[in-house]
Amino acid sequence: MNTDIFMFFENHRDALPLYETLEEKVLKEVEDTSIKVQKSQISFYKKHLFACVSFARVRKKKDCPPCFIVVTLGLGRRLDSPRVEIATEPYPNRWTHHLLISDAKEIDEEFMTWVREAAAFAAAK
Repeated sequence: MNTDIFMFFENHRDALPLYETLEEKVLKEVEDTSIKVQKSQISFYKKHLFACVSFARVRKKKDCPPCFIVVTLGLGRRLDSPRVEIATEPYPNRWTHHLLISDAKEIDEEFMTWVREAAAFAAAK
C-alpha cells in the first residue's frame, strides 16, 4: 500500500477497504491509469483526470453512512441515476457527478461502466 494513500485515510481508516476495491477494479479495467494522491482527493488519470476519491460533502452529515467515500466522475452527458448525489455541468456537455459509495458491492458493473466511460471521455479531450 502506498504510504500517501494510507495517510490520506488516516482519519477514515474504515473507508480504506472501499478505496482498495475501487483502485483494484480501476487499475484492472482502465489501462494506463496513474494515481495521484493530494491533500483533499486521490485522482485517477489517463491523459487527463477522469475520476477522483474524496470525502466531499454531498449530503448533510446526519444523512451520511458511518463509512463512505465519494467518487467523482466527469462525463460528456448527465447520468440519470438515483445513485448520483450531485450532478453539475461546469461547461457545456461536460458533467461532473458525485457518487457516495458506502459498500464495496456498489462498485458493480454499472458503476464500472461509468468509470470506463469517464476514462474514455477524458482521453478524448
